[in-house]
Amino acid sequence: MEKAAYKGIKTLFRLLGLIPQKWQRLSADFLGRIIFLTDRRHQRIVIDNLTHAFGGQKNRFEIRTLAKRVFMNLVLIIFEVAWSLSLDEKQLRKYFTIDGRSNIKNAYEKDKGVLALTAHFGNFELLAVIGAMIKNPLSVVVRPLSFKPLDRFFVDLRTRFGAKMIPKQRSFRAILRSLERKEIVVLLMDQNVDWYEGVFVDFMGRRACTNSGLALLALKTRAPVIPVVLIRETTGFRAEFGPEIPLIETGDKRKDVELNTLQYNRIIEDIVRRYPEQWFWVHQRWKTRPYHPWPKIADK
Repeated sequence: MEKAAYKGIKTLFRLLGLIPQKWQRLSADFLGRIIFLTDRRHQRIVIDNLTHAFGGQKNRFEIRTLAKRVFMNLVLIIFEVAWSLSLDEKQLRKYFTIDGRSNIKNAYEKDKGVLALTAHFGNFELLAVIGAMIKNPLSVVVRPLSFKPLDRFFVDLRTRFGAKMIPKQRSFRAILRSLERKEIVVLLMDQNVDWYEGVFVDFMGRRACTNSGLALLALKTRAPVIPVVLIRETTGFRAEFGPEIPLIETGDKRKDVELNTLQYNRIIEDIVRRYPEQWFWVHQRWKTRPYHPWPKIADK
């Protein structure tokens, strides 16, 4: 049964990939609007999130319009994944550019491996193409999907150009081994976690429970942390590698984890505010609330 479901998913994506790109965008716009109108639960989540983030800058009409674009973006991701399956690495390169190559080069030359901070932004499913373009070994920490045939499909998609997947559960040792092999380890840091997995630091003006794993890894290994996102543009995609994020060390471990995690949140927030329609606003980012409200960490 799982094998048949996997073949069905693969066939469906292959068929979607046959649709010309122009019609894919038009279809994504149409379907995104339909889902926005019919999926009331996620519509409320997106509008609530956008209102908290932009309520002082945008009126209700502007927020609702932006929310529709968020749904269009999510549907377009599916069509773009389908489109990418019909192209090999050489063909795909025509649609991808990279900014900040020197940032990743300088970090990689420190010979400690690289921790890459990223988010569910743009078309994050195509980041593996960038790994092939910079010709550095790439591992991505992922949460396996519960539906096994779909999980298998996305594992195939993400690894077809040489990237490796690290399952999120009990990933710490696997990440350390990847860094020892001087690989780039990609971590998505923009989703809510339970209180025992993270720390509460500011994100978009609200305290968000944020995974503390990246800060703990950086403090333990001294591996450089580099932000990277894949931004959708009119004619393709642009990967943006930011400069290395300085490691904050005060001698107080809890404070160090919070301050470094706060830095990571601010970098993600900056890119989200620049291209808000390309972020994963359907997620309940602020779902976990602190039992004991610790004092806010002062700005650095």
